[in-house]
Amino acid sequence: MDDFLPPWAPRDGLRITGVRPIVTAPDVTLVVVRVDTNEPGLYGLGCATFTQRFDAVAAAVEHLAELVAGRHPGDIEDITRMVHLSGYWRNGPVLNNALSGLDMALWDILGKRLGVPVYALLGGRVRGAVPLYLHANGATIDDTIAHARALMDEGYRYVRLQTGGPGLGTYAAPGTPGGYPRAPYPDGWDVQRYLAVTPELFARAREELGAEVSLLHDAHSRLTPKQAIALCRALEPYRLFFVEDPVAPEHYDRLPEVREASPVPIAAGEQLVSVAESARLVIRGGVDLLRLHISAIGGLTPARKLTALCELTGTQTAWHGPADVSPIGLAANLALDMTTPAFGIQEGHLYPEAVHEVFPGTPRPHDGYVEPSHAPGWGIDLDEALAAKYPPKRYGHERWAAHVRRPDGAIEAP
Repeated sequence: MDDFLPPWAPRDGLRITGVRPIVTAPDVTLVVVRVDTNEPGLYGLGCATFTQRFDAVAAAVEHLAELVAGRHPGDIEDITRMVHLSGYWRNGPVLNNALSGLDMALWDILGKRLGVPVYALLGGRVRGAVPLYLHANGATIDDTIAHARALMDEGYRYVRLQTGGPGLGTYAAPGTPGGYPRAPYPDGWDVQRYLAVTPELFARAREELGAEVSLLHDAHSRLTPKQAIALCRALEPYRLFFVEDPVAPEHYDRLPEVREASPVPIAAGEQLVSVAESARLVIRGGVDLLRLHISAIGGLTPARKLTALCELTGTQTAWHGPADVSPIGLAANLALDMTTPAFGIQEGHLYPEAVHEVFPGTPRPHDGYVEPSHAPGWGIDLDEALAAKYPPKRYGHERWAAHVRRPDGAIEAP
């Protein structure tokens, strides 16, 4: 254990005594890391959720335990840098999520020990609450607009619109089996139909929902750069707040070209697993809104540095926040949202009651806004006995992704 201690004396007797993963699925499968200390009752929680590969993340977390045992939990920067570099081959969603769980748990311990919420450690709030957007979807355009209107009635003024269509590959909206009965793959998803129907969706939405609501859309990485530009130009009259992930991360080198030609703001980044690549996306002008899955890049420590970069470059933040971000991950998102002028918007998710029971203190949205807990640390706990009643679920995403294909049978980005 002494092999991993730093070359300086700790400032007091507080030490890390254990690190372990907790995997639970009260909604989708979530991974949380618990870091224990030698001070009775003082522990921290961090988000390490990589839903599709949770077993691998849990194994990586267990490997980290010996690296940090005996360390002072206040040395967050040194601990996270040491763990990041110690693997030699760095980054990737498995290793970064394990590191994120450790990192966020250390911030939780620091806040608890000082008796303040994590956002106070980042400089304090610059806004009273965080506006959210939720997802409106439906099998038809009429259904999607009706869902959006219901969200607006609840106070939401930012709404993402997705609508269904033929085939089973529609993203975030119901599809129709057998949509292309004469094609090699009748359940396929057709990009040309998508490019034609999406502007129609937003034309109807503006006409029926009015000018005050901010509308968003997710292309989910399925377009070529030219297709992305064509879509964004077709959507110009409807004044979208942003178009998300117009191209796949393999083509992010083309995002500056897409953004320059697009009259609609571009949000991207949720599939990035490198802080350096995220920074280059900002510096090279690839995005208007940086949209990261914070645990996939290593946690709060790197995310706060990228937030500062956004402040300096006029870029905004729009952190990833669907069901596969745990309440601890949501708390990290909100700590950044509350403390930076670079904030753009926060993706929201309405957790089922089971999640609120497993994670006491999980924030609840109200009138389209949410506040972080004002209790010390993240202000969110984890009931391990209840968590154990919700075993992890395997292959849910993979079963869907394997069937996302074009009508000719070619596999498509999910």
